[in-house]
Amino acid sequence: MCVLSGDRPAPAALVEISGRGATIRSNLVPEQGANVSLRHPVSGEIAAQVSAIREDGIELVFEAGEESVAFALGAIAADMTLKS
Repeated sequence: MCVLSGDRPAPAALVEISGRGATIRSNLVPEQGANVSLRHPVSGEIAAQVSAIREDGIELVFEAGEESVAFALGAIAADMTLKS
């Protein structure tokens, strides 16, 4: 479980993640264009911007770079480890 922080922190579930962004589900629905952060229990925290609000989740974009790739890989590895 992740934490999405905008105006206030709220639980968030990862649907998809890459080095460029993520799709999440959360009870907190920030406005499109809002600057938020996403905290993962293994990967740490990353700054993001809300790029879209859809029925299937909230789309976030990260500034592409080593930090975003490391964040995504950590989240993917943690998910794979938990499912083993």
